[in-house]
Amino acid sequence: MYTAAVITISDKGYRGERVDTSGPNLVEILKDKGFDVTYTQIIPDDREMIKSELIKCADEMHIALVLTTGGTGFSPRDITPEATMEVVERPTPGIPEAMRVESMRITPKGCLSRSSAGIRGRSLIINLPGSKKASQENILAVIDPVSHGLDMLYSEGSADCAK
Repeated sequence: MYTAAVITISDKGYRGERVDTSGPNLVEILKDKGFDVTYTQIIPDDREMIKSELIKCADEMHIALVLTTGGTGFSPRDITPEATMEVVERPTPGIPEAMRVESMRITPKGCLSRSSAGIRGRSLIINLPGSKKASQENILAVIDPVSHGLDMLYSEGSADCAK
């Protein structure tokens, strides 16, 4: 069982002006998939706060999977991918590519997601859209390969990819 964190990034959610539905939904999905969700947080769309939370989850808490929800659109305050890429050590572009492919099957607007993903230490960080529906569709599109990726990340050499 791997540990997981869910960080909701929303100015309105942080101020209590909007109820966070995507974060709690992601927690339930992760639990159903066998993850131990050990940390949740709601923060504003603030680059330094986003970076600080991601670094804390990876470097201090040693959480295996860190999901963010929100801040991946075109709004001037949507800076989650940029903040994420400032703290990751190794990008994992295939994850957001797969999420966008799945989203495009549902809506042509799926191509507008700017989600990113990458590895910091032994933590995999994945950005998800802010809506409950889109974040669920995106994580379910990649959760099984992500679990295998975590097996590789936590192996002592290489995981058996042929299985």
